[in-house]
Amino acid sequence: MDLNDLPEHAAFRKQARNWLAQHAPRFAPPAGASDAQLVTLMKGWQAAKADAGYVGFTVPKEHGGRGGSFIEEVIFCAEEAHHAIAQLPLPYMTIGVGNAVPVMLTHATPPVVEQLLRPTLRGDLLWAQLFSEPAAGSDVAGIRTRAVRDGDDWVINGQKVWSSGAHVADWAMLIARTDPTKPKHKGISFFFLDMKTPGIEIRPLKQITGRSEFNEVFFTDVRIPDRCRVGNINGGWQVIVTTLTNERFGSMTTSASAFGGSVLDPLLALAAAVPSGRGGSMLTDDQTVRARIADYAVVQSGIRYTLARLTTGISHGAQPGPEGAITKLLATRWLQDMATFGIDIAGPAGALNDPRISVPLQQLHDSFLGSVGYRQGGGTEDINKNIIAERILGLPADPRNDKDLPFNELSAARTRG
Repeated sequence: MDLNDLPEHAAFRKQARNWLAQHAPRFAPPAGASDAQLVTLMKGWQAAKADAGYVGFTVPKEHGGRGGSFIEEVIFCAEEAHHAIAQLPLPYMTIGVGNAVPVMLTHATPPVVEQLLRPTLRGDLLWAQLFSEPAAGSDVAGIRTRAVRDGDDWVINGQKVWSSGAHVADWAMLIARTDPTKPKHKGISFFFLDMKTPGIEIRPLKQITGRSEFNEVFFTDVRIPDRCRVGNINGGWQVIVTTLTNERFGSMTTSASAFGGSVLDPLLALAAAVPSGRGGSMLTDDQTVRARIADYAVVQSGIRYTLARLTTGISHGAQPGPEGAITKLLATRWLQDMATFGIDIAGPAGALNDPRISVPLQQLHDSFLGSVGYRQGGGTEDINKNIIAERILGLPADPRNDKDLPFNELSAARTRG
């Protein structure tokens, strides 16, 4: 593993860093910005990046991309995370640019690519990912939303949940069961859905943070033209794998960035501002506090070096592998622990969540409240443990007795079992 950039990558990093320093401050969100303001800033930021050639790094230039390399994307994302724009609701944009665009390039027909790819890269179209359901979260193949063929259309009925950004999305990736007589992985089809289609009801979910980034989405006789089907009928699982592979890379970089300076820096700032109660010294002078923060710094270094190993492989032409599950698992778990510790050392003031009193404490509150969702989103901890066990350590796979059963027989089989 080489922690240093290759010369051409170092030159690109310097170029990206200079461009970010010049342009990112214009899009930094003001304190107390509304969701509408944040989305407007985010779209403006995406358009600015597109004009400068910093989107669609591996997308061919004829489709509006950079036509560059994957390692350039890794470098740019790492540099971007150091700026205040990281506080924008960038996951709303990532779903389209990071997940939908690779699906388009790999599985969609040329007319669909022509219609949707370029405006997605520019941020003109926001996307949602309509996969999870009340009874199908980590087990994506357990979905029950139905799609029934009716002439040139598919009629959709069912429900999705935990749909990030669905309330602001223009389009969505939707999976639905098209043949319940097939095993659960083989009777699913994949669609692109215009979110203005009649019959869609979106209900935002109020989160513990006070925001409503997730949603329930209900479908009542929603009609999707067959030309918006992506991949083969009942062949949606292959498209899902493409989506989730790219999602894990985005989750890996986001989690690692969130674990880094955006949490450790406020923790250090807070410790430096809280008296230890011993002769006017601060908590940064307390050996117990210093040891705990040192533990966090060690974990942060481990995550950084794991990412460096992945980056080294990518710089030599490799694709992101299952090792990303390690960073996701560690970063989100320790993020919650760090934020909890920061709130604890603030004493009674730790109950306050007001930037007018303490900006570092408010940042730690946001991390603490959001950490529960981070541990679930983009693959739960159990899913990531299975990935590590099976695909990295080579351990035997969990028994999957329902793998070859027709989906419409699963409930009866579970009842008998």
